[in-house]
Amino acid sequence: MIDDTSERRAVMAWRREERARLIAARIALPVAEHRASSLKIEMRLEALFDTLPAKRIGFYWPFRREFDPVPLMRKLIAAGRDAALPVVIKKNASLEFRTWHPGTKMDLGVYDIPYPAAGAAVAPDALLVAMVGFDRQGYRLGYGGGYYDRSLAALAPRPLAIGICFALGELASIQPLPHDIPMDHVVTESMAARRGPTRLTNT
Repeated sequence: MIDDTSERRAVMAWRREERARLIAARIALPVAEHRASSLKIEMRLEALFDTLPAKRIGFYWPFRREFDPVPLMRKLIAAGRDAALPVVIKKNASLEFRTWHPGTKMDLGVYDIPYPAAGAAVAPDALLVAMVGFDRQGYRLGYGGGYYDRSLAALAPRPLAIGICFALGELASIQPLPHDIPMDHVVTESMAARRGPTRLTNT
C-alpha cells in the first residue's frame, strides 16, 4: 500500500492517464460489442443477486457508455427489491442515497447525471459501483472524486460493494492508496468474482 507523498503524487498522475485511456477505450467499443458485453454482465449480475439477500440496492445512472444497470434494477424492483440512487450533497463528502423507482421525479446533478429530486436518505444493503478500471485484488479505479470510498467508509453497516466494469478495464494493479476500499465482488462480461483475503476468486 503506497503512503509516501512523492509516490502518491506519481500514482495520482498515472491514474489520470489510465483513467483517460480506459474511458476512451470504453467509448470506442463498437455498438454490437458493447451491447453483447452488457447483456453478459446483466446475466452475471442476475445470477449473483439470486444468491444475495440484499433488499435495498444502490445503483448508478450510466455515464459515458458505462454498463447500464437500469433495466436490471427494473427487474429487481418487479421481483420485490428496493432501489436507490446516489446524490452528491456536497464536494468531498459521502454520497446520500434516495429511493428510486420507475416514474421517480429526477433532477440533473454533476455531469448532468440524473438523481431523485426529493426523498429521505436510505441505507443500501448492496451497492452496484461503476468502475473505470480494476485489479485482481478487487481495487477500483474510479473517476477520482473519492465519493464511493468515503461512502463505503462511512456507511454503517457497510453495504456489499459490487464493482462493474467491462473486461478492457482490467489492470495489473491500480497501485492502491490508503483510502482505497476494495470491492467485495467484481463483475465483467467475462467473469464474476468474489474477493477473498487478498485476491478475487471466480464464482
